Amino acid sequence: MKKISLIASAVSVLFAQAAWALPSAQDRVYTADQNSNTVTVINPATNTLVGQIRLGNPRPDVLSPLYKGQINVHGMGFSPDHKTLLVVSNGSNSVTFIDTATNQVKGITYVGRSPHEGFFSADGKEVWVVVRGEDYISVIDPVSFKETRRIQTGVGPGMVQFMPDGKLAFAVSSFTPQVDVIDVKSHQVIKKIDVVSPFSPFLQFTPDYKEIWMTHKDVGKVTRIDTKTMEVTGVIDTGFITNHLSFAKVDGKVLAYVTIGGENVVKVFTTDKVAKLVATIPTGALPHGIWTSDDSSRIYVGLENGDGVEVIDPASNKVIAHVGGGQAPQALVYLSHVVGADGGTSNLVPRVNSDPLNIRLQAVVQSAEPARGFVVSRNLGVIDALEVSLFKLKPQTTYSVYLDGQSAPVARFLTDAKGVANGTAIGPLREPAAPGASPVATTGSSRIIVMEGNQPADASKAVLVEAK
Repeated sequence: MKKISLIASAVSVLFAQAAWALPSAQDRVYTADQNSNTVTVINPATNTLVGQIRLGNPRPDVLSPLYKGQINVHGMGFSPDHKTLLVVSNGSNSVTFIDTATNQVKGITYVGRSPHEGFFSADGKEVWVVVRGEDYISVIDPVSFKETRRIQTGVGPGMVQFMPDGKLAFAVSSFTPQVDVIDVKSHQVIKKIDVVSPFSPFLQFTPDYKEIWMTHKDVGKVTRIDTKTMEVTGVIDTGFITNHLSFAKVDGKVLAYVTIGGENVVKVFTTDKVAKLVATIPTGALPHGIWTSDDSSRIYVGLENGDGVEVIDPASNKVIAHVGGGQAPQALVYLSHVVGADGGTSNLVPRVNSDPLNIRLQAVVQSAEPARGFVVSRNLGVIDALEVSLFKLKPQTTYSVYLDGQSAPVARFLTDAKGVANGTAIGPLREPAAPGASPVATTGSSRIIVMEGNQPADASKAVLVEAK
């Protein structure tokens, strides 16, 4: 009897290990890198950078009217057999098809204004790309790489995903507070579902396909929709700059992992009828894309302002690895069993960019909803590209951004109706350093200050200053 118990115990351990097996060296993690215009390729077995697929030049080397590369590499999808990676570049209005075994571009399709995300249909016979700058989904033949038709949607479709039986697709929007339910065979919208906000960049099905969860970046929420009744079943308050989400099965329970860019965390929620927050995982700067390995043993998070990927162990809810990657990664996917006979290194280049510098801005005057902001500095040699994001300021108001001690602003921004402003400026931010040393970002307090209007720089009268 004791021998039988030992055998049963050993079998249980083997099953547990199989269910919690680590990712394979035949798998790959990919990120779409918006600023370096690359696709970063990571080996999840070792959590190391394999290389990058270069689709275009890094910013700002994309300004020539004769430039032919891809701009703003942003969205990602893949074929059901994992043999094709789909990459959407919203600046050049393109859809790039990449052979995952060779990392070779095998086709490019140009579509309408500012496409955002794309995905293969469940049978792999069509590619649907949402054209967010317009009001339709572009349907592409993945063999000829030709657009075959357009599906009319609400203004600004943000992403589309398919049910596994291939009958229905759900498309969220970035400009219209509705979800379009589409009959795949007829290519017609059959229902519109009202949701809480017009800005949704991402949706994902629960593993059993009974619900879709969609993020609302502008209001910091996640909406749940029943795929059978096509009704909203709940709205979760998640946090400032809610980006993407993914699911993992942990100890027999399905949990949702949501990237909260404005808080630099991934929040973990139950998928019960009433979702509960069960963990908050600190990450690097501005987590954005997220995807789970096939076996739920690892979760991969792209850091939009951290220019890399962090690896989360869902058993402990801790970041266990960091991998440097491309500039401003947006979408991220995990694909299993894709590496070719050459070990998956062909047609890759070494990392084209260095690590960024992140600067947090804080309000000078505190209030119930204080102003906030951040600056990301990416070195371009003798100067830096400064990506400035400002929030909770006065609507429709001009703000000037200064480097402390300089009389002229590096940039001026006009906030929108919600008091938000985003933009990129070029300027000298990092101080000269001795050979071999790292450049430093600041030599004193309030290195970067934000003034309302066109006032001269004055840290004592600033709206935002660099946080110490």
